[in-house]
Amino acid sequence: MKTLKQMLASKTRPLAVVAPGDTVFHALSVMASNDVGALLVLDGEQLVGVFSERDYARKIILHGKSSKETFVREIMSDKVAYVSPTATLDECRALMTEKHFRHLPVINDDGSVAGMVSIGDLVKETISSQQFLIAELEKYITS
Repeated sequence: MKTLKQMLASKTRPLAVVAPGDTVFHALSVMASNDVGALLVLDGEQLVGVFSERDYARKIILHGKSSKETFVREIMSDKVAYVSPTATLDECRALMTEKHFRHLPVINDDGSVAGMVSIGDLVKETISSQQFLIAELEKYITS
């Protein structure tokens, strides 16, 4: 199975990010153009939060706010759980399951952002790893 660091290195898309002072409408546009369900919120190079579809649904729509007049900082999740690139995929999956979220920032030891993984990334890697193992076992059995 790949390590988290290897999985991040294999991602080809740039990180989808917004600033705390961006409007929610802008953040939604960035999410749509990048086909992602969550964005890192960076103040310069510093991670200050995560903005997700869940934040939008629960804090804008249900409260009757306008996405064009509300800033990301007003509704982002600012208590962000994260992992280091040395975390295992199992540790990531367990944390995401326990905390009930689908996106997990990965932060380097120096505090810089290494990337973000989704539960979908972890599921794909698990399936790929299991398929490889099954193929190897089939080779072993038939030889």
